[in-house]
Amino acid sequence: MQPTAANPLMQMAPIIAIFAIFYFLLIRPQQKQQKEHEAMLKNLKSGDKVLTTGGLYGTITGFKGDDLEVQFSQTVKLTVARSAVTRRVDAQAAVAVAA
Repeated sequence: MQPTAANPLMQMAPIIAIFAIFYFLLIRPQQKQQKEHEAMLKNLKSGDKVLTTGGLYGTITGFKGDDLEVQFSQTVKLTVARSAVTRRVDAQAAVAVAA
């Protein structure tokens, strides 16, 4: 009696299952988060309080193409790349951080 060959689909099942797990637990949430971040960057407006990748809190005062003018204190106003904004902060959180 000859041994029967294993079904090729059954041999691929663990690999397909691992890919599905990675997709639903890692890839898909990351893509969703990236889309939300891009939408937030696109919808920034003057007066928004933001947190930069450098950890600085500031207020947007103007736009220069893909760059933002951000005021960090009454005397410090810098031009920052739009991509350097990590998130928009609400006014209450900014006051709590400053205190």
